[in-house]
Amino acid sequence: MIKLNTDHAFLNEDIASYQGQVNELHDAIMNKTAKGNDFLGWVDWCNNYDKDEFARIRKDAAYVRENCEVFLVCGIGGSYLGARAAIEMINGLYGKDKYKPEIIFCGNTFSSTYTKQVLDYIADKEVMINVISKSGTTTETSLAFRLFKQFIEKKYGKDEAKKRIIATTDGTKGTLFDLATKEGYTKYVIPNDIGGRFSVITPVGLLPIAVAGIDIDALMQGVTDAFNDFDTADLSKNPAYAYAVARRILQNQGKNVEMFITYDLQTTMLAEWWKQLFGESEGKNGKGIFPAAGTFSTDLHSMGQFVQDGLKIVFETLVLFKNPTEDVIFPEDADNLDNMNYLAGKSLDWVNKMAMQGTLEAHEVEGNVPNLLIEVEDMSSHSFGYLVYFFFRAVAMSVLMLDENPFDQPGVEVYKKNMFRLLGKK
Repeated sequence: MIKLNTDHAFLNEDIASYQGQVNELHDAIMNKTAKGNDFLGWVDWCNNYDKDEFARIRKDAAYVRENCEVFLVCGIGGSYLGARAAIEMINGLYGKDKYKPEIIFCGNTFSSTYTKQVLDYIADKEVMINVISKSGTTTETSLAFRLFKQFIEKKYGKDEAKKRIIATTDGTKGTLFDLATKEGYTKYVIPNDIGGRFSVITPVGLLPIAVAGIDIDALMQGVTDAFNDFDTADLSKNPAYAYAVARRILQNQGKNVEMFITYDLQTTMLAEWWKQLFGESEGKNGKGIFPAAGTFSTDLHSMGQFVQDGLKIVFETLVLFKNPTEDVIFPEDADNLDNMNYLAGKSLDWVNKMAMQGTLEAHEVEGNVPNLLIEVEDMSSHSFGYLVYFFFRAVAMSVLMLDENPFDQPGVEVYKKNMFRLLGKK
């Protein structure tokens, strides 16, 4: 389902030489004894998730689609990035389900302009909201939710508002749990043993994804297939672990920046999700590879120069989707005033792939930039589920190889402490 190609990576060590370390860490992951083992619930989630809750997600998603024009998803970080990545990758940016209902993400910024414009935009529309927070105290989300909650209550009255607000939160405690219980909102549970950046395969991601009209059964089948395929420590058979090892080898060669590259605009948010997954998991105690991203060929016109000729600290991870969601044949023009007839009859996907091949050759051969290639079949819901689980396994192995905990993020508490002091929070 996923193929890893390291032929363009200039690795100066054999991936197989790390087999012993990978064997130990694989056992620790599967036995749930690795560092951060309290948050290893994602490993076998595909076998253990609540099937009744899953069925309820499908039912509630259908209700949402029938009863609103705008569905607000109120959350930040892992509480929205995975869902948005899935919706855009699978449906495309202007796909047939974009406005059935329109999904707007909020609660991920303090921007006054963005928030006010969303409030103005939804003023005369039928609205529902899914607020997502484990604790209910995430500042950006809590601030936005109060605004949108009051908007919905004023528009519909408190009784109807209860039917239009869905809370995804802790199953037994917390500010949002208490509020949702008191108000009688529909609730979904964020598992205690799955962290935010791994939560797209839980109700956190699945409800918004289902509202977007996406087949969540196929998505979870992709996760299940990946679980089965990657249930081995053998580096010759597990591309997720091989990718993790290749990253460590490249960092040992002085490549401290990884650029996640795709050639499809609908995967830009997939890259943003990947950045959080690897950035929060790996950046600890002065260690880690800095995760950057580019959507080519667009970003070749901004970052291409640096990658080609700049400081040699970068390696690229190119995610190539074999089959596009849709395609267009370039037409012939009788006058040919734009001199573009040499592409007449060619598909835009073919043009895109030739741009990819030419860029790969330029960066590898002339730029001496290592490239790791990850080949995915398509941008279907099944492939999305498979791909995110691939990266779950890869990041866990990659960080454990650094002897760090992949599942915490202590560094973010520093800015929060300063922010709360400046805001006057007691």
